[in-house]
Amino acid sequence: MRVGVPKEIKSQEYRVGLVPGSVRELVHHGHDIVVETAAGSGIGFDDGAYRSAGATVVDTAAEVFASADMIVKVKEPQPEEIAMLRRGQILFTYLHLAADRALTEGLMASGCVGIAYETVTNRFGHLPLLAPMSEVAGRMAIQVGAHNLEKEQGGAGVLLGGVPGVTAARVLIIGGGVSGINAARMAMGMEAKVTVLDRSLDRLAELDMRFGGQLNTLYSTVDSIESHVMEADLVVGAVLVPGAAAPKLVTEDMVRAMQPGSVLVDIAIDQGGCFATSRPTSHDAPTFKMHDVVHYCVTNMPGAVARTSTFALNNATLPFALAIAEQGYRKALQSDEHLRNGLNIHDGAVTYDAVARDLGLDFVDAESALA
Repeated sequence: MRVGVPKEIKSQEYRVGLVPGSVRELVHHGHDIVVETAAGSGIGFDDGAYRSAGATVVDTAAEVFASADMIVKVKEPQPEEIAMLRRGQILFTYLHLAADRALTEGLMASGCVGIAYETVTNRFGHLPLLAPMSEVAGRMAIQVGAHNLEKEQGGAGVLLGGVPGVTAARVLIIGGGVSGINAARMAMGMEAKVTVLDRSLDRLAELDMRFGGQLNTLYSTVDSIESHVMEADLVVGAVLVPGAAAPKLVTEDMVRAMQPGSVLVDIAIDQGGCFATSRPTSHDAPTFKMHDVVHYCVTNMPGAVARTSTFALNNATLPFALAIAEQGYRKALQSDEHLRNGLNIHDGAVTYDAVARDLGLDFVDAESALA
């Protein structure tokens, strides 16, 4: 199979679909790799590194899209990239379609085979291709939250961990999944007062056993969210419904009642965000203020630490990319139900139920679409 790797063009996005080591692995298995020039320059890999790994380097994204059977990316395709997709071409990347009708309709019109990293599962019911970026985003949430609590950034002028004789900041994390756990670890490491809300009693028990008295765990209800949001200096939204739009758990009235200079970090913004006041931002303009509360809602948070993120993502995606290249997408998806769960778009149809439901589009079961 010929696999194409274009340079990412989303604002401030420096990650790349395949690092040279992944290219070498695919070439070793007999596949052809075509890479757009400077695709890896943002994380320190020049064209020579890709040529040494066995790739062909071309001058434009158009050449990559025109020649490749499968496109491997990091972020969802931008409008000019959607226009280059063709019927039957495989697109393997993060898609986050439930929050973006225009993107979904564009991919449907292209006739491509859209396999989304964020809905591929494993035998434990986890999301192995989302987990690495959730880990990064969770850890970054505390880093950027602490920074935006500084007075010059519009925050209240609060040091996350306090100092002897001065109370530490109160951090509320809504969601105890992968990103929430990683946010909690970072916040506790900085000696903040940390509370995690979740609706899974098993997860709360697991967190309690793991962190003991360092971490306050609470069952998530409207009442518990409201009372703790109003008291918090930093709130991290780490809610995930696989493939679906994030629920709006923090209302505008709750935000209005927060202390001036408090900070919200919405990790769920790729799926529409879990704060009613959230709107997507970018790394070149990451924050905005509403009701005197700083909002950080960057849609590609891990792109800020692109080198770490790219290697973590490649470690997870490479086995699946190899399976698709070795077997062809149809056989690979038919033989692996977990990879099949990643199929979101096929030949003009939406094949992931949560996406179809959230966008009000017709749904075609993935098995039926592939048959």
